[in-house]
Amino acid sequence: MGSRTAKIRVAVLAAVLATAVAVPALTDKAAAGTSAQTSSASQIVADLGAGWNLGNQLEANSNGYPSETAWGNPTVTQALIDKVQAAGFKSIRIPVSYLKNIGAGPNYAINSAWLNRVQQVVNYAYYRGMHVMINLHGDGYKSVTGSWLICDAADQTTIKAKYTKVWQQIAYRFQGYDQRLIFESMNEEFDGQYGNPTQPCYSNINAYNQLFVDTVRKTGGNNNARWLLVPGWNTNIDYTAGNYGFKLPTDQYRSSSIPSTEQRIMISVHYYAPWDFAGEESGNITQWGRNATNPAKRSTWGQEDYLDAQLKAMYDKFGSHGYPVVVGEYGAIDKTSYDGSNNRYRADFARAITATAKKYGAATVYWDNGANGQYGFGLFNRTSNTVTQQGIIDAIRSGSGS
Repeated sequence: MGSRTAKIRVAVLAAVLATAVAVPALTDKAAAGTSAQTSSASQIVADLGAGWNLGNQLEANSNGYPSETAWGNPTVTQALIDKVQAAGFKSIRIPVSYLKNIGAGPNYAINSAWLNRVQQVVNYAYYRGMHVMINLHGDGYKSVTGSWLICDAADQTTIKAKYTKVWQQIAYRFQGYDQRLIFESMNEEFDGQYGNPTQPCYSNINAYNQLFVDTVRKTGGNNNARWLLVPGWNTNIDYTAGNYGFKLPTDQYRSSSIPSTEQRIMISVHYYAPWDFAGEESGNITQWGRNATNPAKRSTWGQEDYLDAQLKAMYDKFGSHGYPVVVGEYGAIDKTSYDGSNNRYRADFARAITATAKKYGAATVYWDNGANGQYGFGLFNRTSNTVTQQGIIDAIRSGSGS
C-alpha cells in the first residue's frame, strides 16, 4: 500500500522501541546447502502458502530518510517474525524504501547501514525457512519526500540509470540466497491519478520492469534463476490483465538450467475491492459477502462474484501461461467501533480472497500495517508480539489450505 488513506498513514501504535534479538551474522551468502533450484509455477505458489506483509516498517520514512519506527511501529525483532511464522504464515513480504539513502550519481550508492538493516530483517525470516519478498516500495510515490521513481517525470534517462544501479546493488548483496528470496521490482507504480493508465507513463513502467529483470539476472549467482515479481499499473487487476498497455518483460538472461517450458517471472496485483468496505475510513460500509445481515451496511459491488471474475482474469492472462500471480496485498480495515460484527466480515473477506486465489493458482500476502484498533489492518501487536486477530488468521489459513 502507499499513498491512499489508511495504507501508509494509519500508524496508531505507540512508538515503543524493542530490542532486536541476535540473528546470524550478516552475509552475502545463503545458508549452507541452499541453491537456486528450479521450481514450477504451481510449486512456488504452494511453497509461498499464506503470506504476510511487514507493512509500515522498512518503507516508513522521516523527511525522506527511511526509518522503521517513523510511522509508530517499534523496531522489528526476530521475536515478531517468529510469532508470525508460528501463527501459520509461510512467506513474508518486506516493503522497503530507499529514498534519500541513495547517494548521488553516477554510482547511486545505497547507504551501507540501511542495506545492512534490510538484510538483517530479511534474515529474520529467511533463516527460519520462510519465503521472503523485498521490493522498492515508497520510491515511486509523488507524495513521499525523496521519491524519484516517477513514471511521468521528464528525465527518464537519469531515473532509469539510478533504478538500474539500485537494483544492481540489492541483487549483488543477496545473490547467494536461494529461491526462497523473491525480488519485486516496485510497488504501486502509476502517475498518481486514479483514472485509466496514461502514456508514456505506462511505457516507462514496462521499461522499469525490463531493466529490473535484466539487471538482476546479469548479477549472477542464484539471481539467474530467482523468481522475479513485477506489477502493472498501480498493481490494478483491470489495468494489468486488460488491454491498457502492460507488457511482460522478457527473460533472456536467465539460467539455461531452467526448462524452456517454465517461467521465472511472477505478476503482482493488490486487492482492496470494494474500497468502501476494505479501506474507506468511515462507518458506512462494515459488512461484506453473501452472509451480510444488513444490506445498508454492504457495498453495492465487489462481492464474491466480482472477486472470482478478477482473479479468473489474471489466471486467463498470466497463470494459464505459467506466470504465477501474487496478490501481494489485500485486507480490510477494522471498523468494529461502528459495527461489532465487522471482524466477522473481515474474516469472510480474507477467507474468500485466499480461497479464490487458491482456486486460480495464485499466492496471497495479507497487508498488515502494525496498527490495531479503529482503521487498523494489524493481526499482531508488534510491541508485545501477540496475536490480535486470531479469527482473521484462522480464515486466511482456512482459505489458503495452510
